[in-house]
Amino acid sequence: MKIYLMSLGAGLLVGVIYSLINVRSPAPPVVALVGLLGILIGEQLPPLPTTITTVETNSFSGHTYPELLAVFPQNKILERSSMNSWDDQNVRDALAVNAAEGRKKVVVSGLWTEVCNTTFALSCLHDTDYEIYMVADASGGTSSDAHKYAMDRMVQAGCVPVTWQQVLLEWQRDWAHRDTYDAVMAIVKEHSGAYGMGVDYAYTMVHDAPERVAHGETIGPNPAKITN
Repeated sequence: MKIYLMSLGAGLLVGVIYSLINVRSPAPPVVALVGLLGILIGEQLPPLPTTITTVETNSFSGHTYPELLAVFPQNKILERSSMNSWDDQNVRDALAVNAAEGRKKVVVSGLWTEVCNTTFALSCLHDTDYEIYMVADASGGTSSDAHKYAMDRMVQAGCVPVTWQQVLLEWQRDWAHRDTYDAVMAIVKEHSGAYGMGVDYAYTMVHDAPERVAHGETIGPNPAKITN
């Protein structure tokens, strides 16, 4: 299988449905993915075109994540009736504009993996020469099996499975890129679990950096008297 390397020319399709009812597979950090993207854009990287689409907002899905909209307050939201984003001409047109500029790598995350993500990916791959990168841990299905087998099906069809942190670090690529270094580290410390805690520890205990949050006065130690 061809080894893919994420490029800064990637487009991001986020098919987000606000309701998380029945999402039993890990519904990982969608907000972390788009948050890191927004911060990277703000850190003088070439702007990455972002398409936000949702389905049947008023009838059952509810509104798009407010955290996501806060990252992209000026982006249009492409409302559709089909569960398959590729069935909507506005989505096709948005991606075609990116493709005309050479941006044919489409990074996808959303709900549900086995429905919206899969139908879009298979249809888009069939009709275009786009490359589809499916962010497995920024998507969720109605069960762990539903998520897993949907990912397997998409990989068999030619999608490239990735994780959100993989996307982030491939975009950064080189720690010598100082214009984005601080933004990437901020995302890592906030969202990357043990890795982020390790970075925090190294910053504060090894390099004497200040703590990330302000807190009250530290008091003590004040050993109590112990009687036998």
